[in-house]
Amino acid sequence: MRLIGIIGRKDCGKTTLTERLVAHYVAQGLTVSTLKRSHHSLDLDTPGTDSHRHRMAGARQVVLASDARLHCFEELDAPMPLETLMTRLAPCDIVLAEGWKSGTHFRIEAWRAACGAPPLIEADPTIAALAADTPHPRAHFALDDIAAIAEFACST
Repeated sequence: MRLIGIIGRKDCGKTTLTERLVAHYVAQGLTVSTLKRSHHSLDLDTPGTDSHRHRMAGARQVVLASDARLHCFEELDAPMPLETLMTRLAPCDIVLAEGWKSGTHFRIEAWRAACGAPPLIEADPTIAALAADTPHPRAHFALDDIAAIAEFACST
């Protein structure tokens, strides 16, 4: 599994870049999984449903399965490291991890000038590349040049 981190400031294009890279790789016949980091409290379960009732009764992990989809709710004592999350994924060709700004994994930054703050790459030389919507001295790619970004991410 090739891990590709997509990072950037809030509302600077991370999710759009991730979405477009998923579509690009899938069109090439590759299998792709994504991981998304959130700093918000997550409660995606609906109060009153059976799965929610299981959780409220104290179940540490609840797996909700239908014929076509699987969802796992799990209570954590501490943030789970990216490396641990990777071990929970089914085998695939590429994993796109959106939002893990720090770490030693391969990372590409999405940046839009409208964000109003400088790119993270200016302070972190370990970021592999910057994809920007306007010319920038540190930019490696145009933010919409998905084919070039995808090729770079898989060849580096």
